[in-house]
Amino acid sequence: MTVTVDINVFVDVFRDRQPYSVDSTQVVDMVAEGKLTGVCPAHGLTTLYYLIRKHGSKREAENAMDRVLDHFQIGNLDPQGWRDARLLSLDDFEDAVVATVAKVSGSALIVTRNVADFADSPIPAISPADFLDQFPAKP
Repeated sequence: MTVTVDINVFVDVFRDRQPYSVDSTQVVDMVAEGKLTGVCPAHGLTTLYYLIRKHGSKREAENAMDRVLDHFQIGNLDPQGWRDARLLSLDDFEDAVVATVAKVSGSALIVTRNVADFADSPIPAISPADFLDQFPAKP
């Protein structure tokens, strides 16, 4: 299964934001272990680096980037994809871009803590906790 992972899940993991990091880390680990195909929206990489660096160190930011780049596909949009995102009925353009990346990458779900923000997304959203309940990691 392929899922697009929203930036808030990555920040939970790399900043150890409790209590969310437990479930978010399990989802990211499933990707790293090859049990799941994960897509990280390309635009989220700069945001992730910025947030980790702002609240931590350059080394932590670089380590986070390396982990994402080592294990996740990077989802990018062509100009039409950006236009398509703009036409979605989502309040936040960044969320619309995530939804469009999920669609063009063939993702079945968007894993995010902000499920309500994706109510009108063409790809359904699910929280990390609900994802783990529905799709537990197999040993």
